[in-house]
Amino acid sequence: MRRFVQVALLVLSGVGLLRVSLFSEAYLRYVKEGMRPLLIASGVLLVLLGAAEAWSARRRPEERPAEDGGDGDGGDGGDGSGHGHGHGHGHDHAGVPRVAWLLFLPALSLLFYAPPALGSYTASREAPKAVAVVAEDGFDPLPATSPLPITLTDFTQRVQQDEGRAIEGRTVRMTGFVTPADGGGGWYLTRIMLSCCAADAQSVKVRVYGVAAPEADTWVTVTGTWHAQGALGTSSAAVALDGRTVAEVERPVNGYTDALPLGS
Repeated sequence: MRRFVQVALLVLSGVGLLRVSLFSEAYLRYVKEGMRPLLIASGVLLVLLGAAEAWSARRRPEERPAEDGGDGDGGDGGDGSGHGHGHGHGHDHAGVPRVAWLLFLPALSLLFYAPPALGSYTASREAPKAVAVVAEDGFDPLPATSPLPITLTDFTQRVQQDEGRAIEGRTVRMTGFVTPADGGGGWYLTRIMLSCCAADAQSVKVRVYGVAAPEADTWVTVTGTWHAQGALGTSSAAVALDGRTVAEVERPVNGYTDALPLGS
């Protein structure tokens, strides 16, 4: 039984990894896109290890948990008592601990159940990610397109760091998911980004005023203008938007990036 469990865990884990990384995009709920080749290689390796273990079991029957008495007289240990000093009680002390069966749960989840993507629950319980400081004179001129497609990170940098105030008066368009806000009105347009995997997720948020909030975790595209609060181009400027329109959109395949709105 112990060898069967080992083989089953290896094969199920390997097949599960291949299902989410090779035959679907579900792996993007766990890790960054660049990790896909490593997941595929790990899945193949686990399946091969399981196959090798199964082949070994077929060629070499599993040994008994303990040898009988070594004197060839029926395993009485040489004392004629008929007791094998703990070996004749019919117990298989090499069996699998019950807790080991719990290891099947993550393997089976990869095969049959993909957990929901991180969303508003995660974003509402952490501070927004600190965006990188743009070097002096590092902002390029904004295109004349209106509404201007922009990422949440770029909007934040323009609002709080661009001393040229290029974002002032511009109608912008951004895509993210809805996160409720506590107090002060409005709601957050949010993106979650990964450095490596879901365990190190960080969020970037833009507060939206003036339009009703759709249901939490709904993916939307919002158009609007900067919410004039604080000094634009400085850290006192509010990372917020006076919304004009809100339209529901499909969740991007890779939702763990701060990308431009679809079609931009």
